[in-house]
Amino acid sequence: MEFKLSYIKEALKEPVNIGAMLVAGAAAAYSYTLGVIEPTLILAGALVAEGAYLAVVPASTFYRRIIDRRARLQLDQWRKKQRFELIKTFDPREREAVEYLSWMKNQIASNFKKFARLPGEPVQLQELETTWEAFVDLLDEYRRRKNHLRTINRQAVENQLRQAERAAELADEATRPLHEKNVNILRRRVQTFDDIERSVKRVEAQLQMIENFFGLVNDQVVTMPTPEHISMLDFDSLLSSIEMTKEILQQTAPIMSQLDSLNREASQIRPSLAAERH
Repeated sequence: MEFKLSYIKEALKEPVNIGAMLVAGAAAAYSYTLGVIEPTLILAGALVAEGAYLAVVPASTFYRRIIDRRARLQLDQWRKKQRFELIKTFDPREREAVEYLSWMKNQIASNFKKFARLPGEPVQLQELETTWEAFVDLLDEYRRRKNHLRTINRQAVENQLRQAERAAELADEATRPLHEKNVNILRRRVQTFDDIERSVKRVEAQLQMIENFFGLVNDQVVTMPTPEHISMLDFDSLLSSIEMTKEILQQTAPIMSQLDSLNREASQIRPSLAAERH
């Protein structure tokens, strides 16, 4: 979801602007009833004031910062809502892992306040929220790719490949191109399967790293001699690793649909091969 900002539209929706227009309309109606001031003069004045308001306020740097901050807050709230809706679709074991890390995150913050005796939280602990959100997103990607792999019988595809290779070797000149095309498709299916499998293993390792990192942070917060030692926790490396994993997943996302496409292509070529044999 993206919030496309129009500062003019936002300015039009401001309560103070809506209130001013209502007051102008009420004043025009009241003056018409009393016959004191020509209502059109009031409305004309209101339009001039509205024009000046829309010319100045939306172009103001201060106002734009307010709107940008408001949009970011709305986007964050929308993402949180979507993430919690996503968690509801997890199976009990996956939800348990997410909830455990959420509990651990709160424990770390609580322990830091208790042992450091400081009112606020350092930036490093605030980044735990970002790490937890990444865990949820990666877990969703992991389960989707894992489930995708389960729909494919790799052994059956490899058996088909060996049979297709033998058939291509024994085929006559007229039939060989068709068998070679089938071999190429099957090889690409196996390669694509391997690519998805590698990405699944990477995400699995990343999820384990996040879980262990939460435990490490909690241990170090409880045992740290001074609050300054929290800065020694290597959040940067973890966050960089998470971002790298996300980038790799984005790059390999097309292989999911590519595998489906190859499956369909292989299904279409089988009738032709069967007809050739007869």
